[in-house]
Amino acid sequence: MTTTKDIWKQYAEAIKYFIFSKVKDASVADDLLQETFIKVHTKLETLKDDDKVKSWLFSIARYTVLDYFRQRDLVYEMSDEDFIFEDQKLEHTKVDCLRGIIKSLPKKYRDPLFLSDIKGLKQAQVSKQLHLPLPTVKSQIQRGRKLIAQGFVDCCDFKVNDDGYLVGELKEKADCKVCNDH
Repeated sequence: MTTTKDIWKQYAEAIKYFIFSKVKDASVADDLLQETFIKVHTKLETLKDDDKVKSWLFSIARYTVLDYFRQRDLVYEMSDEDFIFEDQKLEHTKVDCLRGIIKSLPKKYRDPLFLSDIKGLKQAQVSKQLHLPLPTVKSQIQRGRKLIAQGFVDCCDFKVNDDGYLVGELKEKADCKVCNDH
């Protein structure tokens, strides 16, 4: 079973290069790379064939870039590599909500969460990479996770039961308050 960490190690540089070739801005490319891997992490269980990981990954990156261009009314220039990737028709799932919720987190929570929960870094490594004290990073990750739980409450009217677990039924995408905006 392929993990997000495996995919990151193998393809992050290629994906970053692909994104940069489209947006021509290193900091935007970094943000879109992060967003791409959030999507990869939340949709990994939908990948049925590990042999298709590369085309699946590039199609996610392409759609992420397309969304970026669409949100800013910019023109996306197609290239040969755009035609390599197959369309992914994915139904609305909890991971769509999760992706929207993660995207809406303030950067100070999103970055440590991304590094620890998606890139798989230890919290001490996250602390070093972000140049923040370890207790700060730990509390930001904990706060980020709580905000994600709150996001499900806000997005889909989930509830926290007596045991502290999120419970609820996923709404149709059109009724989701968070992921419908992303």
